Amino acid sequence: MSMRKKAFIPLVVIVAAFTGLNAQTLLNSPHDFSGKSWNIMTNTCAVCHTKEEGTKSSLKSTLWDHNYKTTEYKIYQSNTLDAVVGQPTGISKLCLSCHDGTIALNNFGGSIEESRYIKGKALLGTDLSDNHPVSFVYDSHLALVDGELYDPASTESGLGKTIQKDLLVDNQLHCTSCHDVHNMMGNDNLLVKGNKKSSLCLTCHIK
Repeated sequence: MSMRKKAFIPLVVIVAAFTGLNAQTLLNSPHDFSGKSWNIMTNTCAVCHTKEEGTKSSLKSTLWDHNYKTTEYKIYQSNTLDAVVGQPTGISKLCLSCHDGTIALNNFGGSIEESRYIKGKALLGTDLSDNHPVSFVYDSHLALVDGELYDPASTESGLGKTIQKDLLVDNQLHCTSCHDVHNMMGNDNLLVKGNKKSSLCLTCHIK
């Protein structure tokens, strides 16, 4: 799945497991919302998560509380792309509930404050054609067909297990494959591992 014909910008994301999170890891990270004027809640987690059953998404494991729209995105395309890439789904879609700029950051928990939208480099918009593709199956078959990807089932991720076990969700690559949304690792740009000399990219890409 070579993407040499187009530069891409890594997606910065917002989601991961709510239960068991040490909120201290979020302090001073891009996802530390505790000091934001638009955050009407008493903790930074409540911007994205709720402890109630009434989640606004089908991904009940994340207890997601932020609204999102059904948005049509312009996605990455290339004649060297072997993966079948469609519209963002699952966890990646939840990330975009803030990062596509169509929903206000403070659209959660019944906020009646003036709408505040994401801006700057974190605003991806609905044109994702210059971003790494997400929500596609990355498996042994794709690695074989592509020829420039490591087999995720047998290749170590550098995080303790294989690419498949550490970085994929149901064999799909999502925003969270590269981004550590709760800053558990403490890397720059909320990455799951450092990217010096493109080491993160080269976890999956042979070249």
